[in-house]
Amino acid sequence: MIHAMDEPGPSQQRPEGPQPHSIEIVAYDPAWPERFAELGRELRGGLGGVALRIDHIGSTAVPGLAAKPIIDIQISVAAFEPLDAFRQPLERLGYVYRADNPERTKRYFREPPGRRRTHLHVRRAGSFSEQWALLFRDYLRAHHEVAAEYAALKRRLAAQFRDDRRGYTQAKVPFLWAVIRRADEWAQAQGWQPGPSDA
Repeated sequence: MIHAMDEPGPSQQRPEGPQPHSIEIVAYDPAWPERFAELGRELRGGLGGVALRIDHIGSTAVPGLAAKPIIDIQISVAAFEPLDAFRQPLERLGYVYRADNPERTKRYFREPPGRRRTHLHVRRAGSFSEQWALLFRDYLRAHHEVAAEYAALKRRLAAQFRDDRRGYTQAKVPFLWAVIRRADEWAQAQGWQPGPSDA
């Protein structure tokens, strides 16, 4: 199963503050795109042409959408092997490779220690999972009423599953697939294709 775009994988333990398993949904922050832009420039500088695309995905990429305050970034590559083609540049930037990530259609990295939460999803260019993330994002950007419905669902589920991240993620799945079905119909009618890379 493809994880929800803002539920990308296991979290690291933190010694104080809200624990990783606690779900926190906050109002949209206009600073999120600027934060992505900073990270995107850094990633582009480090990866160069290895990254065919670098895109802001997930809920923080949809204007007005409440979200967990985590920047999700999708890096599209030609192939997962050799892994070091992108792992070494990302590790030089301080990102932490998470080999234990169970979603095998991507390679997953976390933010450098001490920096704000950032999730890097490295996916194969043109793959279903890569296109899923971009289409879901673009459909919500174009349909504010669906984004509002999603925000309400997330707030409701966050209250219900505050200390159960897996339960929260699983409870969103029916909505996510219902939206992607509608998004596919919209894409077919509009001739949708991803725009230029965000970075």
